[in-house]
Amino acid sequence: MLQAATVKRRRSWKKHLPLHLMLVPGILLLIMFHYIPMAGIVIAFQNFIPAKGFFDSKWVGWNNFEFMLQMPGIGQVLWNTIFIAFLKIIFGQIAPIVTALLLNEVRKSSIKRSVQTLIYLPHFLSWVILGGILIDILSPSQGLLNEVISWFGMEPLFFLGNDKLFPYVLVVTDVWKEFGFGTIVYLAALTSINPTLYEAAIMDGAGRWKQTIHVTLPGMLPIIVLLATLGLGGVLNAGFDQVFNLYNPLVYRTGDILDTFVYRLGLIDAQYAVATAVGLFKSVVSLIFVGASYWLAYRIAGYRIF
Repeated sequence: MLQAATVKRRRSWKKHLPLHLMLVPGILLLIMFHYIPMAGIVIAFQNFIPAKGFFDSKWVGWNNFEFMLQMPGIGQVLWNTIFIAFLKIIFGQIAPIVTALLLNEVRKSSIKRSVQTLIYLPHFLSWVILGGILIDILSPSQGLLNEVISWFGMEPLFFLGNDKLFPYVLVVTDVWKEFGFGTIVYLAALTSINPTLYEAAIMDGAGRWKQTIHVTLPGMLPIIVLLATLGLGGVLNAGFDQVFNLYNPLVYRTGDILDTFVYRLGLIDAQYAVATAVGLFKSVVSLIFVGASYWLAYRIAGYRIF
């Protein structure tokens, strides 16, 4: 009996061997670009001098972290990161849910597919391209948006140079870029809802609004919790590409986030050790957020990824 089970396992292994081999390139890339570079975090505990390298640079313990916490503006940068990321998570969830519910009511499939394609398109464009487009659209002198504002007799707004408006510009443009992708995910979630639940709701006299409240939204809840959980895990990733391509010194006060702060500190000011300490601090806090988000997802919705 035991021998038969062993033979069965071997046959199963041989049968699935091509599938296992397909994983090898991905695993190698993961090791090369995610795990091997992690050795560089030792810089955070050194007075790192590139000419001396890892092995000859002096160890300084927690000095770089203490210096980081005493730096002027680090609190503002941390607040900017959390504020912008939370707004992106909240509105990045609301916009696709509302759009998916509205599209679900459209009965003509050609219109439905056209709208899906149109709103999904910005997801494929990089922030380098979108940054150039947005700079032109939001320009205070020749921008399309300010032209519209002037039609109503209002003064032009310098969206990318006003530090009060800039965080909200980041949130709106990020939602515009990504809500099409989320909409498709939620539309897929809608197809998994049992149609008999709608039939039962109609029998009970429920209209479209009550069907949405009592059938559709509860049916979408697992995927909503999953996407919110994943979003909470990246709460300190407020979007380096987007901010880097849109910000300028005029909006550093409210637009500077941890990633851009690390970039300027490490690659422009050449303070490699302190920049690594800031990056490591961000990673540790992010790990705590990921753990907390998984725990919340399990406690609130009974949903577990693993």
